[in-house]
Amino acid sequence: MKKILNLSLLTFLLFLYVFVSAQSYVTAVASNLSDAVFRLHVIANSDSDEDQALKIKVRDSLLDYMNEICSNCYTKEEAITLAQEHKKDFQEIAEKTILESGFNYSVKININNFYFPTKNYGDISLPAGLYDALRVEIGEAKGQNWWCVMFPSLCFIDISSGVVDDEAKENLEDNLEKESYSIISDNKKSNIKFKFKLIEFFAEKGLFTANKNM
Repeated sequence: MKKILNLSLLTFLLFLYVFVSAQSYVTAVASNLSDAVFRLHVIANSDSDEDQALKIKVRDSLLDYMNEICSNCYTKEEAITLAQEHKKDFQEIAEKTILESGFNYSVKININNFYFPTKNYGDISLPAGLYDALRVEIGEAKGQNWWCVMFPSLCFIDISSGVVDDEAKENLEDNLEKESYSIISDNKKSNIKFKFKLIEFFAEKGLFTANKNM
């Protein structure tokens, strides 16, 4: 009986060690990823074809402006500071785009830390987790979302082919630790794929927090 209890205790301690080690690893990688990217989240008024097309127009207008003001940015901190300073401009650009498209929807813009599901950008895959982002809610904001990366810009150059700007990927690599970049850029390998799934699991279960006060 004593041997069984000792074995059970050792098994539990081993499980606890593995769990804590995995949690520490996932938190470190997730925090590194969160620290490197500034994302865009656009929510359409509804799922109608017109509202979804409008969402894309608003997205394009905001990305063009972001690329303009962030042309000399090399870190997420620089990009997010500029976005906060120009938040009113983003609001006006979105409103203008909506009006010029024949709609009169209101626009709500918020820069904060939000949960994102796993998304693929060409050969770059960002796992689910908490990321700083500029969120744009159009009208009633009951339509489908558009998830993108404002800095470094990982939005498709050509959406039909899924091509991503090589310069943006290089910028992302420069801002990430080697381990983190290998996970998001080379997750076809079995060992990397396992690590990616591990991060997804912990994020979906809320077992780590990369949230920051902005």
